[in-house]
Amino acid sequence: MAKFDVVDLDLKKVSEIELSDEIFGAEPNTHLFYEVAKMQQINRRRGTVGVKNTSLVSGGGKKPWKQKGTGRARQGSIRASHWVGGGKAMAPKARDYFYRPPRKVRRGALRAVLSLRAREKQLIILDGFKLDAPKSKQAFEVLTRRLKLQNALIIDERGNTNLHRSVRNLAKFDVLPPEGLNLESVLKHSHVVLTSAAAKALEGSLS
Repeated sequence: MAKFDVVDLDLKKVSEIELSDEIFGAEPNTHLFYEVAKMQQINRRRGTVGVKNTSLVSGGGKKPWKQKGTGRARQGSIRASHWVGGGKAMAPKARDYFYRPPRKVRRGALRAVLSLRAREKQLIILDGFKLDAPKSKQAFEVLTRRLKLQNALIIDERGNTNLHRSVRNLAKFDVLPPEGLNLESVLKHSHVVLTSAAAKALEGSLS
């Protein structure tokens, strides 16, 4: 079990917390990062492109002129791909880009990225992050002036609605519940801020 300092909103140590080495002390694995980042990016592709080929364009059922005797090149349809208004040759079709690596890979990537932030000393564990009201200005002042952060991902329980509503409006900060943690969000931010409750929730879900 690894020990981490638990601090308040002024970065003063208030206690310690023991967390599993399996989740916060794992070896970084770039292959896991690649597989899970690829999954998140490729699953955003809609794949709804659709272009009509010759068989899908309406009209052109009749041969435009007879095969021989006109002096013109033989034609079978005015909707062939070389005619104006014709279908597209070898047209792209709608497809599903869905990709999902095994559950062990997805969870392993989250364990590795949390361990990476802990190893880089860019993981902060708070005893709590309570706000009086959903005010982005107040959240911004706490994050930048008191916690001295410029770019961070905050993870706290979904029930802390004031925090979630305040931070989601900030450009360089993001907030997620523990069950919404994902690789891209962690890699996109230089620091990860966890409440002690969120850290325990992640330990339970990823162990």
